[in-house]
Amino acid sequence: MSLTDSGRKAVSAYEVVHASREFRTLRRRFVSYVTPVTFAFIGWYFIFVVVAAFAPGFMRIQVVGSINIGLCFGALQFVSTFAITLAYSRWARRNLDPASARIRQRLERGRQP
Repeated sequence: MSLTDSGRKAVSAYEVVHASREFRTLRRRFVSYVTPVTFAFIGWYFIFVVVAAFAPGFMRIQVVGSINIGLCFGALQFVSTFAITLAYSRWARRNLDPASARIRQRLERGRQP
């Protein structure tokens, strides 16, 4: 399917959607959530690595039995990954899915957004 742009060149419906205000808004919402969360997670990961490299004595401190702080920090990496995934899923369901569904419906019907 293609739409014409003043008869000069054929423009696909996907290009029209990509250029639409609604798509730009959707993309801005996505980036405004994902960017800070990504930087926070990477920062948290590097703190773990730096502490493990430069403060091994701290990481060896026993918490319970043979479980030490380093092992707890490592496990928290997995916990934070799952928490971020769950939070993003909920956020996207509320903030991205309705707008993307409208864009998809218009695209499937062949209408411009």
